[in-house]
Amino acid sequence: MKFGLPQTRSPKRARPQAAGRPVAAPTRRRTGAGAETEGEVAKQREARSKRVEAVQAHPVAELLECPPAIGLLLNRASQCLSFEAGEVVFRQSGICRGLYLVITGQFLRRAERLESRLTLGPARAGELVELAATLGDRHHTYTLAAQSAGSVLMLPMEALNQAFQSFPPLRMRLLEELAREVSRAYNTCCFNRVARPGRANSAA
Repeated sequence: MKFGLPQTRSPKRARPQAAGRPVAAPTRRRTGAGAETEGEVAKQREARSKRVEAVQAHPVAELLECPPAIGLLLNRASQCLSFEAGEVVFRQSGICRGLYLVITGQFLRRAERLESRLTLGPARAGELVELAATLGDRHHTYTLAAQSAGSVLMLPMEALNQAFQSFPPLRMRLLEELAREVSRAYNTCCFNRVARPGRANSAA
């Protein structure tokens, strides 16, 4: 790899008021413990969709775009590493050697939190891995293991630090992508929590 490069429904018209009879209140439908109109539900869906779009991952070529001299530095320093299924790329709490880009295959993220093991999801071709460790305290926040035979491209920390010093916008773009990554994880967690009561109510 070379671096440098709702729809809402129309409100129904109220029927003419019969003499001596009150007009009925707008129809509401129950969703869980509260009551919401169809328009409110549509607005919530639209707002949720906009939040998801705002934190979508940006293309790697855009994130790593930099001047030719910096691109040459990263290209020369990059290392292509191959792994067989079951092999570990790095372990949680270990020293981070650099930023990883998945080239082929599929890898799985696992973490240990409060004496429990969590599966954080897969890392597929084209994904940057361990932005938090690269831009943070240089310790891996989870374990990455190969689910199938595959390869990753590693950009060593020494070369990255030189690139950050010579071209600060590169670091800023990666920091922004890390913020989007955290937001995606938070939104996923929130959506799952909201969905669970609905499934429970429908089952009842």
